Amino acid sequence: MIHLVRPSLGLVGRILVILLLTVTVEFCTSTLLYERASQFSLREDEAHRLAEHLVITRKLIAERPLRERAMMASLLTTDRYDVRWSPTAPPPPPTGAQLREMREQIVSWEPSLNDSNMRLRLKSPGLNSMVVGGMTLPDGTWIHFGTRDVGGDWDLALGRVVLALVPAMALLVIGSLLIRNTLKPVRMLAQAAERYGYGDRVILPEIGTGEVLRVIRAFNAMQDRIQRLIADRTQALAAVGHDLRTPIARLRLRIDMIGDAPARDAMRRDAVEMETMIASLLAFLGGGDSDEPVVRSDLAVMAATRVDDAADEGHGIRYEGPEHLDAYLRLYDMKRALDNLVTNALRHGKTVVVQVEQRGDRAILRVLDDGPGIPESRLDDARQPFVRLDSARGRNTEGLGLGLAIVERIVQAHAGKLHLANRPTGGLCAEIELPIAGPAAPPR
Repeated sequence: MIHLVRPSLGLVGRILVILLLTVTVEFCTSTLLYERASQFSLREDEAHRLAEHLVITRKLIAERPLRERAMMASLLTTDRYDVRWSPTAPPPPPTGAQLREMREQIVSWEPSLNDSNMRLRLKSPGLNSMVVGGMTLPDGTWIHFGTRDVGGDWDLALGRVVLALVPAMALLVIGSLLIRNTLKPVRMLAQAAERYGYGDRVILPEIGTGEVLRVIRAFNAMQDRIQRLIADRTQALAAVGHDLRTPIARLRLRIDMIGDAPARDAMRRDAVEMETMIASLLAFLGGGDSDEPVVRSDLAVMAATRVDDAADEGHGIRYEGPEHLDAYLRLYDMKRALDNLVTNALRHGKTVVVQVEQRGDRAILRVLDDGPGIPESRLDDARQPFVRLDSARGRNTEGLGLGLAIVERIVQAHAGKLHLANRPTGGLCAEIELPIAGPAAPPR
């Protein structure tokens, strides 16, 4: 089957284009705000106060004799306005276009300044804008004045920052939405991969950018190959199980015909052990392909029933917990896990306790024994398949070391956790923690 690949901009290319668009628009907006701020860096009330100060300054300096005018100018200098008088200083340049409207406002507010030949210009436009200029006295001398950071106070700076942040935040939201839409196929792929880890096969629609499209197709093809491998393995396991159990069954029939009772019993135990080893091996190798549905089950009744069966066989075992605790489980898989833990505990300890409790939205199944326990350095090894902890748990020649490995796999399929720990009083505590709601798949 031939798939037509639609030409598409790469994932990295799309993100770069989005970022470039965001930066470009933000730069243009900031530049526009900067240019407009250079024209309107003085607020109306500041311009009004400047006009009043200039009228008073011109009147007081003009009334003073020439030798006192420089001193009067220094007295009129404040933390906001700078005033200087000099009979020899050159006149300032004519008013720039950006402050012409401001000059007209000052003259309209104070008509007495109309004949002062007032000139204004903007010094260091931007955040720290300053207005400087000059005006004549009746005798033709000049008064030079300037504002001190009138346009760069905190209120104006904060306002400009807010104005600059508004488009930036808007563009950030738009950019995040575009990026989110671009990365949607990647999220779908991640969710599908997680769901597949729980055994749910998800065929993804082949959409997205070129790189993502190739990954999705490879993921779908990988699922097909894995399913074929699992099917082939299951078929091979079924054939092997049948082929091995048949001669063992014939062997057991022949064993029953042996007259020597001690030899017959020993050979029967060997045959049973062989069957147990084959069953555990098939369970482990086929454990990842369980088609058993998740159903509502009573975990407490399951545990109590297993304890009663073991007690009827003469083992020292008891149950502690509620009479009922419903949880969503793969019933037969969980029975196998419980049976493995109980069998392992009975093999190594004389007294076994099976506990069930509810902890929030989790169900806890705990099996405790009074055996030799496991060295702390080998607790993780106990979960591994084909590992025997002979020195820790006593010489055990039965089985293949798959009991806890099978439990681990079943618990993981239930989205739970298996905890192994040595008890302070001696023995091992094997704890299964399960979600009561069952092995839910990741949200779509």
